[in-house]
Amino acid sequence: MRTGLLLLLATFSLAACARTPPLLTPDPRLLDAAGPDSFVVAFSTSRGAFDVKVHRDWAPRGSDRLYYLFSAHYYDGARFFRTVDNFVTQFGISGDTAVSRAWRGRKFADDTVARSNVRGTLTFATGGPNTRTTQLFINYKDNDRLDRLGFAVVGQVVAGMSVVDSLYKGYGEGAPRGAGPSQDRIGSEGNAYLIRDFPKLDHIVKARVDHEWRHR
Repeated sequence: MRTGLLLLLATFSLAACARTPPLLTPDPRLLDAAGPDSFVVAFSTSRGAFDVKVHRDWAPRGSDRLYYLFSAHYYDGARFFRTVDNFVTQFGISGDTAVSRAWRGRKFADDTVARSNVRGTLTFATGGPNTRTTQLFINYKDNDRLDRLGFAVVGQVVAGMSVVDSLYKGYGEGAPRGAGPSQDRIGSEGNAYLIRDFPKLDHIVKARVDHEWRHR
């Protein structure tokens, strides 16, 4: 009974805060509008707080998309669903299935790789060329081999890397390669699936643009 109540409350709470026009029906004129030259995002998570600074000159298209997503509170409630020791922690599939559907096909063009995927950097996950949408990962080590594969770094953790290091890693890679969650099922079932079957996953409580700089 308690588990069922928690799932119901989690679903209701997420839907209430996430189903807003900027997320369900994003304005194309704003979606890829030029954002700040740089901005800091303050993450509050189930493990503690950390900050990421996003740099537009590192990856302009990625930076502009992230400014929209963070300003619309897209990542609130999202789980770190793929956290692999000595590799990366990945997140960015919405726990609200309606929001997830709204963003699944909103791909945007790649950026040129301007910075290496060193420890602490933030990068969009991809499924091939020009397939970036909302998923991100933070590098746990220097993964420079990802540079050659076109993974363009967009930002870097500037405070609280120890919190990122402490995220739960017990589930490892996702199915079918490991025992972790299925990305397809996250998309179709949302946080209800993760809370029920992967209760130890850490999550983002909220992520907010904290400071921004414009020099243009």
